[in-house]
Amino acid sequence: MDVLIHIFVALHIIGIAALLGGFLTQMKAMGAGEARIVPGMVHGAATMLVTGLVLVGLNQADDNEVNNTKIAVKLVLLLVLSVLAYLNRDEEKVSTSVFATIGALTTANIFIATLW
Repeated sequence: MDVLIHIFVALHIIGIAALLGGFLTQMKAMGAGEARIVPGMVHGAATMLVTGLVLVGLNQADDNEVNNTKIAVKLVLLLVLSVLAYLNRDEEKVSTSVFATIGALTTANIFIATLW
């Protein structure tokens, strides 16, 4: 079971890397008001959502303690940023506030995962 959990942790990290990487590549465009949601951001958010839910299930099945409050907070942040990314994925330009919110929620999710 530990190997399976580690595989899904790796996939979860790949998802966050895709989401954060997509955001960071658009930072210069955000400054010019021309940022857009790149496909990797949407796919990264979806990967994080699926692998995160699988990780919770695997950890509970393996009788590992799961902090449900932490998971709930991370899930809410991820759902909000996923919806923002999905709804704006076809826009030529995304407003700076929406794009910055996606970046802030992504960063908050990382800090919650590592510091809480």
